Amino acid sequence: MHKYNWGIIGTGWIAHEMADALNEVNGEIYAVSNLNEESLYKFAKEKNVKHTFINPDEMITDPDVDIIYIATPHISHYDYIKKALNAGKHVFAEKAITISAKQLDEVIALAKSKNLILTEGFTLYHMPIYEKIRDLISSDKLGDIKLVQVNFGSLKDYDPNNRFFAKELAGGALLDIGGYATAFARMFLNEQPEVTLTTVKFFETGVDEQSGIILKNSQEQLAVMALSMRAKQPKRGVISGTKGYVEINNYPRATEAKVTYTLDAHTESHETITAGDSAKALNYEVMDMQRYISQGHDDGQLSLSQDVAHILNRVRDNWGMNYTN
Repeated sequence: MHKYNWGIIGTGWIAHEMADALNEVNGEIYAVSNLNEESLYKFAKEKNVKHTFINPDEMITDPDVDIIYIATPHISHYDYIKKALNAGKHVFAEKAITISAKQLDEVIALAKSKNLILTEGFTLYHMPIYEKIRDLISSDKLGDIKLVQVNFGSLKDYDPNNRFFAKELAGGALLDIGGYATAFARMFLNEQPEVTLTTVKFFETGVDEQSGIILKNSQEQLAVMALSMRAKQPKRGVISGTKGYVEINNYPRATEAKVTYTLDAHTESHETITAGDSAKALNYEVMDMQRYISQGHDDGQLSLSQDVAHILNRVRDNWGMNYTN
């Protein structure tokens, strides 16, 4: 496979993890950029990066860079994505890829017009276990899918100055962790759902602390989601059909799924499916991104991201929340 030159914007913890994946998959990293010089040079030395740029715009326009990886707070993604696409670069952006569906619709159209690949960094799009689960569903062993339940709860120390709690930085549970839950739900619903019911508790800073969300599509499939930034809960997803259900724990980087077949009202049988390695979650992202470029298209992930963005927008509309007031 062709080796592509990646340029990383940002040097936070997820950039460190991606750098390790790039070194393992490609054997090298072409460039990194960060406005903080101390952080930039420390990162470059630790990860053996060839080139450093204090100004991200200079790295974006470097003719030898093929892919821009955006690992900055999501409030900045939209501008970086546009700059990179207009410079002829493929883009891999961490979640949330943008802070609104309108922004995402715009950059998707731009990527298509320039025949470039744009991808969002949801690990669950790339973990091998999900291909096995989709095959299981396609085999009809679970029957008709009726319900998806998914939780995500983290316990973040409350600091009104931290980006997680800052409205001007698009903080809150919905964009930080809700995208994972929504992406999981959308993957296993046959078509795009509507938001039928939601409730929310806000922090004093105006961002969402925790919420409950119910989705339903025209086929009467339901998805029920529970999110929190101040209450730890298992990252657990359940896909329920007329013939059985699948439970996936730690679903963003899952490697195992437990299947229960409901043969009748009183009889069950069980199966465990395994695939992949959670430690290689970002390796799978790198390999998939490079494969998308080589084949000239993704495997439908960007369309899922677009659906997720529109769902999240409608949830915020129901709450009367935006990131500018």
